[in-house]
Amino acid sequence: MHLIASVLKFFAGLVVLIAVTAAITLFAARFADGPWAIISGGSFSSGQVVAEVPDWAFIRDRQEVEFELVSTGRSRVTWIAEAEGRIFIPSGYMNSTIGKIWKQWPVHAEADGRAILRVDDRLYPRRLVRVKDDPILAKVRSELSRKYTGGGAVPHSEIASNNLWIFEMVKR
Repeated sequence: MHLIASVLKFFAGLVVLIAVTAAITLFAARFADGPWAIISGGSFSSGQVVAEVPDWAFIRDRQEVEFELVSTGRSRVTWIAEAEGRIFIPSGYMNSTIGKIWKQWPVHAEADGRAILRVDDRLYPRRLVRVKDDPILAKVRSELSRKYTGGGAVPHSEIASNNLWIFEMVKR
């Protein structure tokens, strides 16, 4: 009986240690210069602001970029797609329980889309605009399929059902 109590105390202590470590990490990330992998970070404090609109072709084969929502001061790593010289940020799983809890940034972006895209230590002030009905969406879905699903089609029904939100990053 004493052994069982000792084992339970050990595991309870381990759970508390993990929870405290996770809480400290998430708290500290809010003050970081950008995200830490999948953990949202704070506002960007480094990088060179670029005012002109570049040729976004250099984004075509890049898997991930960082962006900050100005209104929240939070930054994250995300996928990106380029189509016809325009750039797009997707947010999937919006209808899932996990998505509704975990993915609050798209709701904030729809309300106030001011954003900063950071690529190769360059900062591009932009505005996120949700795209629901635009002929470009077929090309965006095709690009997302090419880059992230191994060629498996991203169906239009994902957008139509509001499970996949697509934001265009336009100049402010």
